[in-house]
Amino acid sequence: MTEVEKAALPKRELYLVFGALMLGLLLAALDGTIVATALPTIVGDLKGANHLSWVVVAYLLASTVSTPLWGKLGDLHGRKIYFQMAIALFLVGSMLCGLANSMLMLIIFRAIQGLGSGGLMVGSQAVIADIVPPRERGRYAGFFGAVFGAATVIGPLLGGFIVEYFSWRWIFFVNVPLGLVALVVTAAVLPSAGERRSHVIDYLGVVTLTIAASALILFTSLGGSSFAWLSGPSMILLAVGVVMAVLFVVVERRSPEPILAPHLFSNRVFSSGSAIGFVVGFAMFGAMTFLPLFFQDVRGASPTNSGLRLIPMMVGLFVASIVTGQLVSKGRRYRPFPIAGTAIMTVGLALLSTIGVTTSNVTMALYMMILGVGLGLVMQILVTAVQNAVDSSDIGAATAGANFFRSIGGSFGTAVFGAVFANELPHQLATAFKGHASAASHLSPSSWTPAVLRHLPPAVWPKVLHAIAATIQSIYRWATPVGAIAVLLSLTLPEVKLRTSLHHVSEEIPLSNVDPLA
Repeated sequence: MTEVEKAALPKRELYLVFGALMLGLLLAALDGTIVATALPTIVGDLKGANHLSWVVVAYLLASTVSTPLWGKLGDLHGRKIYFQMAIALFLVGSMLCGLANSMLMLIIFRAIQGLGSGGLMVGSQAVIADIVPPRERGRYAGFFGAVFGAATVIGPLLGGFIVEYFSWRWIFFVNVPLGLVALVVTAAVLPSAGERRSHVIDYLGVVTLTIAASALILFTSLGGSSFAWLSGPSMILLAVGVVMAVLFVVVERRSPEPILAPHLFSNRVFSSGSAIGFVVGFAMFGAMTFLPLFFQDVRGASPTNSGLRLIPMMVGLFVASIVTGQLVSKGRRYRPFPIAGTAIMTVGLALLSTIGVTTSNVTMALYMMILGVGLGLVMQILVTAVQNAVDSSDIGAATAGANFFRSIGGSFGTAVFGAVFANELPHQLATAFKGHASAASHLSPSSWTPAVLRHLPPAVWPKVLHAIAATIQSIYRWATPVGAIAVLLSLTLPEVKLRTSLHHVSEEIPLSNVDPLA
């Protein structure tokens, strides 16, 4: 028996639980992005610039690799206890991060925080699946999608504001009162698990998945920055990741209670939704990384101001996600939304590939809003579709799987587009200074900051800005076909009638009977 097997909660208690779940999801999503604008201040204070990337990678790695474990444990023993454990772990990690006095301590504590974050991500979505039927879940899922997407925009803005007016340590301390509220509300209102049964924990599956995902994330995150792509460490990480991924598949096929059951991949909604999520995460996280860079380097915006300029994308994502959830809860089929969303996202990426030094702020805002609308139409509806298509005993594992593949895609996208930027910028600079090699001889892109760029000689500065803008254009040109792949994958997503109860998988509607735009 899972958390709630018979009936949904009374409305008042449901709203309290929903608020606590949203707060937990917001905390987890924010801390994946809020540190970015504070990193220069943090490394300056802790004197660890050579370990800067590990502050981000430690959180991403721990959060990603722990999601399948949190999901499976919730399926086996009930959501409440593990969601509360995730909150407590996240709060402990947050407090320790705020107290860290060295880069090594901060990296370790960020990993602890990331472990809690994985549980918050999966738990918040799986708990709603336990207490709200899929047909009604759309209106709640829309808010989840809006919160998750908005956090990617709000995080850099809030991080810049806190660093500017307070101390970077408050980026972590601010989590404590919010997390305590979520902990108290879920303890008081969320129903406990039913009868406990003995289970076999898939420890070998946990180990192989952790090693495989860790190696691949480290390969994509650190390759091309900490060490060359074709260097010995890169190749070792890649080889270990591939070998352990194959071993994980073998282990899961033989495990009596696998952490990520192979039969989930035979479910067309889960396999299609995971593939779409991977590609959307690849395009979204990879592409969004360079918008703040454009505003700060090309437009000369401050970290806080660059965050404010991302608001049009947040508005588009927020509105589209909520409207989509409301429409699905009123009986609309969900399949058209990922199709339309990936198409609009692709258009947004294509439009952003045209931005340059002279692009107006209004035009930039319009392009970002289009991208946000596309993401809002597709992100959370995939989780609802996956949860609706699997048995109630697999909801946690399926939810974790969907989040896992999106996170892996985001890690790959960030790394690949980062490599494109690192390789393309020297070519653009060479083109800009063709015939004027002496003027560019002193340039060192690896040490550029917005302040450094503003102090370049007048004859050099405009050419450098055009080179950076052209490089960012090329990133979005590469991202556009990735978006097109997401469109093609969304056409494979089956339409399964949304259930009006908490149990029993609904009948799949044949694709031949489904109008893609109906």
